[in-house]
Amino acid sequence: MPNKTLILNNEQISQKINRISYQIFEDNHTEKEIIIVGIAKKGYLFAEKLVEQLNNISNIKITLAKLTLEKDTPTQNQAKLDIDTDLLDDKVIILVDDVLNTGKALIYGVKYLLDFSIKKMSTAILVDRNHKKYPIGTHYVGLSLSTTLQNHISVEFKGKEMSAYLS
Repeated sequence: MPNKTLILNNEQISQKINRISYQIFEDNHTEKEIIIVGIAKKGYLFAEKLVEQLNNISNIKITLAKLTLEKDTPTQNQAKLDIDTDLLDDKVIILVDDVLNTGKALIYGVKYLLDFSIKKMSTAILVDRNHKKYPIGTHYVGLSLSTTLQNHISVEFKGKEMSAYLS
């Protein structure tokens, strides 16, 4: 197994979640509802943490949704959202993933959500590797980290403990 270097510990990730939550709230404080869409699996786990913190700091209704898509072959399989897509109409959507590698999963998530009459969409990422192959931007970023193409970043959610590693 390759060597893993801890790049974010539980406390640091908690701080990132807190900061991103406040940024989302500040940018959307006049909204009645925000829909947080996490890309399954780890993006959804990160989204759950954001929703928990947003519920602590705001009185805006926060709806959590899971977007399932095949990250390696997104064009071959239909994406699925675990809530009624009518709920997206005229709402602010925050699309969430744990790590932005090439941007493929995020851009296909955006593509899926643009089929609906949403009000506004932003993206939130815990770690941005800065190796985008697709023209996708990130609005809320926990950590921007330049890595080599051979590096791998993994985020781990184990109960209440969170960590991110570079290998």
